[in-house]
Amino acid sequence: MLNDREEYNRKIRQDLRLAHAGLEFFATWGLFSPRAVDDGSRLLLEHVEIDTDADCLDLGCGYGVLGLCLARRAPNGRTLLVDKDFVAVDYAEKNRLHNGIDNASCLLSNGFAQIPPRQFDLIVSNIPAKVGKEMLYIYLFDALEYLRPGGSFYIVTITGLRRFFQRGFTEVFGHYEKIKQSKSYTVARGIKQG
Repeated sequence: MLNDREEYNRKIRQDLRLAHAGLEFFATWGLFSPRAVDDGSRLLLEHVEIDTDADCLDLGCGYGVLGLCLARRAPNGRTLLVDKDFVAVDYAEKNRLHNGIDNASCLLSNGFAQIPPRQFDLIVSNIPAKVGKEMLYIYLFDALEYLRPGGSFYIVTITGLRRFFQRGFTEVFGHYEKIKQSKSYTVARGIKQG
């Protein structure tokens, strides 16, 4: 018979399974929203516009929900999933393989730091609320640099950060577009002009 410590360790080391948009995901404790796809990600996926040949980047991919759903919706493009957490990248890769998605890859990177120079049609991020304003501005400036002209940077964030991102997108991209706002989350985007 297992003692309490062994039982607890068994439960937290066990993969959690969840499904979304016809895909099955494995997650684990310690990653963001391991029991269910969070409402913010669902809202973003409902409102993102994507071409079937789009090259996409999921910034802060967690276990891969946004990026893998985009890769499935853009089968003629390439999708890169990045996260600074090696456990998240490991699970994103596990989920990529499990779902048979060949047009995506996963990379350990703190923001854009390890991403080779290239251009994307679409960048998405479920922005963490507590990384600090400096880091949020770095994301905005780096996203602008990594987008092709006409490319979009979609974010979903808690509604409390809506005004900050309105100001940040306006300063960095020259405009801000609120796509959808719910009680808890706001989906917004900036488009690279030129």
